[in-house]
Amino acid sequence: MVTFCTLHAAQRFNLFENKSIDIKTVMLFGILNGVSIGFLNLSLGFNSIGFYQMTKLAIIPFTVLLETVFLKKQFSQKIKLSLFLLLVGVGIASITDLQLNFVGTILSLLAIATTCVGQILTNTIQKRLNVSSTQLLYQSAPFQAAILFVSGPLVDQFLTKQNVFAYKYSPIVLAFIILSCIISVSVNFSTFLVIGKTSPVTYQVLGHLKTCLVLAFGYTLLHDPFTDRNILGILIAIFGMGLYSYFCTQENKKKQADPLECEMKDKEDKPFLAHEKEGHEVKSSDKNSIV
Repeated sequence: MVTFCTLHAAQRFNLFENKSIDIKTVMLFGILNGVSIGFLNLSLGFNSIGFYQMTKLAIIPFTVLLETVFLKKQFSQKIKLSLFLLLVGVGIASITDLQLNFVGTILSLLAIATTCVGQILTNTIQKRLNVSSTQLLYQSAPFQAAILFVSGPLVDQFLTKQNVFAYKYSPIVLAFIILSCIISVSVNFSTFLVIGKTSPVTYQVLGHLKTCLVLAFGYTLLHDPFTDRNILGILIAIFGMGLYSYFCTQENKKKQADPLECEMKDKEDKPFLAHEKEGHEVKSSDKNSIV
C-alpha cells in the first residue's frame, strides 16, 4: 500500500504518466504476485533454511522451462551452462541442511510455480502492452495489497492461533515497520524495472548475486562463520554470473546485427494468455489486455 501511495503521489506531481490497463489483466496479475509472496513465506516457515534455498534455486530452471515451452524462447547451451555453474555455486555456498516434509514440499512447489509465472508476466505485460514498470506497478499494487491484507491475518490466525491486530506494537516495532515499507518501495520498483528491461532469468541471477553479497557482508561486517566451502561456492557463482553476462551480451549483439532474426522474434511475440479464434483479429477494446 505504501508503494501504491508513493506512486500515486508521484503521478499527481506528473513524474510519470498513468496508462490504462485492462482491469482483468492487472487484477489477476496483482493477485498472483500477492499469492506468490504468501507461498514463499509459508515455504520458509514449513521448511528448513537449506530446503528454502533449494526452492529459490529451482526458480531459474523452472522459468527457463516455462519460457521455452509457452513463449518459445530459445536458451543457448552456453547460457544454460553459465546458469548451471551459478546454481551450483550458490548451492555450495548457502545450502547447509535439507529437511523434507510433505506440506513444506507442496508449498515450495506452489511458491516456485506462482513466482515464475508472476515474473514472466511482469516482463510479458510490459512488452506486449507497451507499459512501463512504474505504470504496471502502480496499477497492480492495490490488488496485491488487498489479497495479502485479506489472507495474511487469516492464515496467521490459523497457523499460530494469534491475532496480528492484537499484538502490542511498540514505537521501535512501528519504526522498523515504517522503515521496511519505505525500503520496499525501491525494492518493488527495481524488481519491475529489471524484469521489464531484461528478463525474469536475469532478475533471478541478480537475486543470487544478492545471496553471495549477504554471505560476504555477513562475514566482513558481522563476523559470521565463513568456511572454505562458502568461499568456493561464491567464487563458482560469480564465475557463472560473469559467463551469463558475457554470453547474453554476445547474443544480444548478434541479434542486433541480424535484422531477419529480430523480425522472426517479433512474429513469435503473440499474446501470452490470449484466446483468439482462428481467422479473427483481436478487438480493439482488448488491446490493453493479454487475458
